[in-house]
Amino acid sequence: MSFISAGFLLTIAVGAAVYYLMPKKYQWILLLVISLAFYATYGLRCFWFISFTVLSSYFITRIMYEARDKNVRRMWLVLALVSNFGILLFLKYCNFTIGNINLLLGAAGSGLQLKKLSIFMPLGISFYTFQIMSYVIDIYYKKYEPERNVFKLGLFAAFIPQLLQGPIGRFDRLAPQLLNGSSFDIKNVEYGVQRILWGLAKKLILADRAYLISNSIFGNLSEYSGAYIVVALLAFSVYEYCDFSGGIDVVIGAAEIFGIHLDENFRQPYFSKSIGEFWRRWHITLGTWMKDYVFYPFSTSKKVHKLGKAAQKRFGKTTGRVIPICLCNILIFFIVGVWHGAAWKYIIYGLYNGIIIALSNLLKPVYGKMAEKCHVDTTSKAWKIFSIVRTFILVNIGWLFDACSTAGLAFLAFGKMFVNFSFAALGDGRLLKMGLNLRDYKVLLAGIFVLFIVSLMKEKGINIRDFIAERPLVIRWAVYLVLVFATAPFGFVGTTTEFMYAQF
Repeated sequence: MSFISAGFLLTIAVGAAVYYLMPKKYQWILLLVISLAFYATYGLRCFWFISFTVLSSYFITRIMYEARDKNVRRMWLVLALVSNFGILLFLKYCNFTIGNINLLLGAAGSGLQLKKLSIFMPLGISFYTFQIMSYVIDIYYKKYEPERNVFKLGLFAAFIPQLLQGPIGRFDRLAPQLLNGSSFDIKNVEYGVQRILWGLAKKLILADRAYLISNSIFGNLSEYSGAYIVVALLAFSVYEYCDFSGGIDVVIGAAEIFGIHLDENFRQPYFSKSIGEFWRRWHITLGTWMKDYVFYPFSTSKKVHKLGKAAQKRFGKTTGRVIPICLCNILIFFIVGVWHGAAWKYIIYGLYNGIIIALSNLLKPVYGKMAEKCHVDTTSKAWKIFSIVRTFILVNIGWLFDACSTAGLAFLAFGKMFVNFSFAALGDGRLLKMGLNLRDYKVLLAGIFVLFIVSLMKEKGINIRDFIAERPLVIRWAVYLVLVFATAPFGFVGTTTEFMYAQF
């Protein structure tokens, strides 16, 4: 059952009505039943994997927390990490590894070829694995006590709004909301519905239209060059953001109807002034997960500490301190690339971002001196706009590895952007042969303009939801009806796709 379907919206509506009629102490049971029933619509085989993750984490954390010997606790932690991340890596990377081994065997002249396996990929496995592993690691560090009820831990892992595409929650913030129950509050319902409508508008009005443009061009690179590649890349940028953030809006809105407030996952990322800032604004919960459970443990390890001391002796105090941080960033974004998918294009994409961030940190003193010599005021509005545009360009170059089916095609597309570049070429009529008519382009451009204005207001610190809530009832409902009646006629239902991150 898709998040876009009427069945999902009906499930949330009926579920919320029953939820608020129940005593608080039983509400979590209803949430668990709804979550498991919804997940079952994607196939019963999914239960085997999520059940193993929940059960293994439940028993390991109980044993680990009670163990007094630190080595014993570490052994159980390693077992939990290896078993659960091992399943994730096997399912996602087994056939990728086999394919690369076959390429090496072929290059060596061997006639031997390994047969790829028929593998079932459970929906949402990346999200629920990362979420519950944060719980396991927190128990190892005794941040809080382990959950004594396996079904309550199961709800934390399987809560349906965030199971399929995040945000990646933390047990100490999410579990109390899930388990303690909520009293009916019309504000939660109103805000939740508002958020769902906004997410669906971004998905159906913008994302699905932009997808047709980018997919038509990137799927037939040999037929296009120059300006068309740039148009496809900009369209993909709209698609990527509106699809992912729109899905998160639906998820957060659905949870909010039940009085559950999930972590925000986006904060106007295209207003970022650097790649590092972009990743602090884009998929925020994945970034904070990496920071808390990879960056800090790795950067504070003894080996990295020794490396830092050696680097300070060799390159000086300032540079020596930065080098270990640079290596940590490259490691994190290598993992981010691996997390995104079993393909070289994702690994290259991760390294692309990690290397840019590492070089930015390493060359920061050089940039400062250059700006001083060129008399550039780095606090001026003009410099801020330049930094935003520069970052947007760098982000979009990275999107090539996501938009194209292979890394080779991504490099080809990058090269073709500079071949026969002419905006006049866009007038040859091919833009109207991609499944969109002139009306669709007008709707797309108008929607992008509205999205930009809303994002700009939020960037200036205006809380749009509170702003609307403070208006008279007639105006509030006028806004909601506009969202409903704009999404219905202007939503592009011809080739509506599932939210992209549901595949993870």
